[in-house]
Amino acid sequence: MGTISVFVSVSLDGVMQGPGRADEDTRGGFRHGGWGAGYADQVIGKYVAEEAGAAAMLFGRRTYDDVLGYWTSVGEPNPFTETLVNTPKYVASRRPDTVLAHPNSTLLAGEAAGAVAGLKERVDGVIRVLGSGELVRSLHAAGLVEEYVLLTHPIVLGSGTRLFGEGERTGLELQEAITATTGVVIARYRTK
Repeated sequence: MGTISVFVSVSLDGVMQGPGRADEDTRGGFRHGGWGAGYADQVIGKYVAEEAGAAAMLFGRRTYDDVLGYWTSVGEPNPFTETLVNTPKYVASRRPDTVLAHPNSTLLAGEAAGAVAGLKERVDGVIRVLGSGELVRSLHAAGLVEEYVLLTHPIVLGSGTRLFGEGERTGLELQEAITATTGVVIARYRTK
C-alpha cells in the first residue's frame, strides 16, 4: 500500500504559491513569485537528492504542466529531469479529457480524494506530491496524507495561497529537522 508524502516549500506564514520563478503562479494577483530564490545551499541540495526516489509522483494538473514543462526544457544538465521523466507520474484533474504531455504519466480524472485512495491501494511505497496546493488541501481534508516534508523559508510574504486552508485540526509528529545554512528549516512530520 502506498503512502502519501507531501514535499513543499513554504514561507513562515505558510504561503506555498510561486516559490520558484516570478511568473510561476500569478493567480489572484500574486506578486511575490520567485520568493524561494537565493535560499538553496548544499544542505538542501543533498536532502532533495536523497528524497528524489519515490515509487510514484502525484501532481495536480497545473503543477504537473508547470514542473514537467520547466524541468524538461532546461538545456543544462540538472538533477531533476531524469527523475521526473522516469518516475511514474499520476495527475489529478477534474477534466477527463486532460492531455498529459510527458512520458510515464497517468490521468486520475474526477474527484481527487477517491482517485488517490484507489491509487494508494495499487502503488507500494512512497507517493510523493510536489507542490499542488489545491490537491494537497483536498487530500489533507480526506485524511489521505501520511507525511509532510516542509522546507520553511525565513520570509514572511503577507499574501498568497497557503498550504493549509480552513479545516479540521490535525496533529503532526516531528520526525526530523535540519537547518540549512540559509535559514531554511527542513522538517519531516507524520500525521497522527
